[in-house]
Amino acid sequence: MKRRQFISLLGGAMVVHPLAARAQQSDRLRRIGVLMATFAGDPAGESRLAALRAELAKLGWTEGRNLRIDVRWGADADAARLQRYAADLVALGPDVLVSEASMPTAALRSQTRTIPIVFQGVFDPAGQGLVTSLAHPGANITGFSMFNAPMAGKWLEMLTQIKPPATHVAVLYDPKPA
Repeated sequence: MKRRQFISLLGGAMVVHPLAARAQQSDRLRRIGVLMATFAGDPAGESRLAALRAELAKLGWTEGRNLRIDVRWGADADAARLQRYAADLVALGPDVLVSEASMPTAALRSQTRTIPIVFQGVFDPAGQGLVTSLAHPGANITGFSMFNAPMAGKWLEMLTQIKPPATHVAVLYDPKPA
């Protein structure tokens, strides 16, 4: 199986979307580096990691047989520590890197421009400079955003339809990456 196909399958697994067709696999052990934003043992983080493993298994990718997943947990959001974890994962030479949230994704991006990075849970990746645009991420990075700035106008429109006559709305926004 070619690297691009493997990465495509990984992208599908990230959204926990089962695919009907199984890809033909090579005997080579594939490696995924994962940089989590939470701490080991965090129920939400563990659940997302379990979902990734389960969906990959449905596609025939099993840890210990044809897949190795190296995970680093970066719960304290210490930028220097995230950089060390990102450098550590890149040094392992994975086929693809997976991250969640802005700071882990930025740490991985600063460490490599060649290993594909698939992110999830990043708010406004284009605004943070992680991707060129949502339609065409560019370089070695792509993923799934939790927030798309142009959608904010649609949310306001929906709010006025749900609760007329809404005349005042407050918005709290922190433009710094999480």
